[in-house]
Amino acid sequence: MPEPSAPPTPPVSLAALLADGALGLRLLSGLPGDLPAAAESVAVHWVHTSEMADPYPYLLGGELLLTAGVQLTDAHADTYVRRVVEAGAAALGFGVAPVYDTVPDSLVEACDRHGLPLLEVPRRTPFTTVARGVWQLMAEERHRELRRVTEAQQGLAAAAARPDPVPAVLRQLAGRLGGRAVLFAPDGAELHSTGRDPAPGSRTALARLARVVNPPHGTATDAARGARLAAYALSGGRGLVLGVAAGGREAGDHTVTGMAVVLLSLLTAEHQGAAEAARSAALVRLLLGAAPTDAAPLLGPGPWIVVHGHGGDTPFAPSALAAALGSALAESDGTTVRVLTDRPVTAQPGWTLGVSAPVAPAGLAEADTQAGRALRHAEATRAPLVQHRAPGPGALTALIPPEEAAAHARARLSPIADSPALTETLRTWLSLHGSWDRTAVALSIHRNTVRQRITRCATLLNTDLDEADTRMELWFALRLL
Repeated sequence: MPEPSAPPTPPVSLAALLADGALGLRLLSGLPGDLPAAAESVAVHWVHTSEMADPYPYLLGGELLLTAGVQLTDAHADTYVRRVVEAGAAALGFGVAPVYDTVPDSLVEACDRHGLPLLEVPRRTPFTTVARGVWQLMAEERHRELRRVTEAQQGLAAAAARPDPVPAVLRQLAGRLGGRAVLFAPDGAELHSTGRDPAPGSRTALARLARVVNPPHGTATDAARGARLAAYALSGGRGLVLGVAAGGREAGDHTVTGMAVVLLSLLTAEHQGAAEAARSAALVRLLLGAAPTDAAPLLGPGPWIVVHGHGGDTPFAPSALAAALGSALAESDGTTVRVLTDRPVTAQPGWTLGVSAPVAPAGLAEADTQAGRALRHAEATRAPLVQHRAPGPGALTALIPPEEAAAHARARLSPIADSPALTETLRTWLSLHGSWDRTAVALSIHRNTVRQRITRCATLLNTDLDEADTRMELWFALRLL
């Protein structure tokens, strides 16, 4: 049987579909023993309607297959069900209209023989209504998953703030997963262990699994007597490994465990001395409401570099990139990872990076803008790393007093100053030598939108952007603004 190619949405159980009174579905055959428990174990990933005599080539696995039996005969029923089962379908829904008034006995018997759940779809329920019911249940399940992850995040954060943060985080994780969480030393000894073993022998199997993980970012998974096992090397530099064992798998478990890995990596990291303590103090001061200018001096004089990166697609991507750049100061919005470091930045395999110019703490906001622009430029030019470079002391702009230059820039760009979209599009377009396609890639917009915005800039600025002198003047103005 093929393994279903699961979609990004969580599946729904057959029991949930049967419990939806608006659909009126009725289970006829195909499930042994305790029907409610058996129906709960059947996962539906999507809905597919087909009147093919053999739908096997068109099934991905995990479907609720709906049919009215247009080409079904008693002689063909067993072959039809066998092929549906071989394709990996989760269940078969049979509509009693318009071809049949009742579900054929031959189909009921075939589903019982092959263990395929068979549902009767009543005359009043169109197949589209069944599909809509599945999508609604999936949306509700997704909402429950997000709420579970949010609650787990809050619980783990609260545990990390306790006087005994490492055992507290392990207890919280074990409780959320309904299993055991263990922190292993580099030699495999248990430093902390909490929770319950989901199956006999799972604790021993988990210890064996932890020994095969390679620090600092290795992971390993296994199964033992129905228990799901996973081991994660912590990135704190001490060779520690987190092991988890759970009896089942719920939506969001991987995300919850990823949060715990990051927290434990931070909590067990090697002590970095007074400099790290000062940086932690700066973060605490910001969280307590201090102005950035008050907290910045605690970071140290620098110079500091801001890095924006795209590439990592795991919960550990921010900490992995930060570790590679020699920093513990990282965050992610789910798309872009941002790192603050005081070390030189080099290209990293699998990452696209935008790097700011070195700045003092007071210039971090501008450096963040520089890094964002550099990342967009890197993606547009397909470069692994782009470094923002400020004009040197020999630049032409140094010949003009800064106050006069800034005043001229404000006046020249005033017609578009109230539109950040126009200003940033013009800046990016000029930096990429007037390339429509590269500008579209850098700004994640359509090339026609780029053309419309540049045309609008030319109109408002009352200038010809095909002129090299005009482009140069506007570029200098944008750099000075």
